[in-house]
Amino acid sequence: MLRLRNVDLAYGRIQAVRRVSLHVGAGEIVALIGANGAGKTTLLTAVSGLMRPAGGVMEFDGGDLTRMQPDAIVRAGISHVPEGRLVFGPMTVEDNLLLGSFSRRRFGRRLDVRDELDRMYTMFPRLHERRAQAAGTLSGGEQQMLAIARALMAKPRMLLLDEPGMGLAPTVTKEIFRHVVELRDALGLTVLLVEQNARAALRIADRGYVLETGRIILQGQAGELLANRDVQRAYLGRDLDRETQPARAE
Repeated sequence: MLRLRNVDLAYGRIQAVRRVSLHVGAGEIVALIGANGAGKTTLLTAVSGLMRPAGGVMEFDGGDLTRMQPDAIVRAGISHVPEGRLVFGPMTVEDNLLLGSFSRRRFGRRLDVRDELDRMYTMFPRLHERRAQAAGTLSGGEQQMLAIARALMAKPRMLLLDEPGMGLAPTVTKEIFRHVVELRDALGLTVLLVEQNARAALRIADRGYVLETGRIILQGQAGELLANRDVQRAYLGRDLDRETQPARAE
């Protein structure tokens, strides 16, 4: 569905991503993991059209994304849930959701979004309870649910999720990731997931890529990456060589 080939991305003279190639198949959850500054967010920014590649090709469902405008990319079927959630704080929960359907209501198309709102409220009952509340007064987990639901209001086929667990308690992160799996299973949604909590991301993903200083250094099935010693040592907080050494006698 999504295919990147030899993509280069730069901020002025600083090259952030170097010749990255990856693909995400329809109905997959693919995790992109790596340390801060590896280029993960930059890559999602480019896919959603907010940054132009310095080189390479980006394709979605056979169409060329490389020079498309962000609104056209949304209409093509890709929605981006940005790092930090970026909900409109003074606006109500429901008004935030309605903004998510803006691309579907343009150009004179009269589409009733009430069914879509009801579906979001069924999926995220807490948003229904708080629909008249200012988005800025929600908890971090509720704001993340709102950001995801707002993106879904555009009826995407693919969701770009940037650090959905950032700043959230482990139990809340687990709930958010459960929703991500439900979206894939119930709606057939395709997900490209950027997440620093590599263990949590790989546990729900089908496949994964490891990005380091702007380059893909490793890829594979999620289970294989979870079992990989280098990944465990660098991103999962474990040193298996040390764990398997016999304890020193005191």
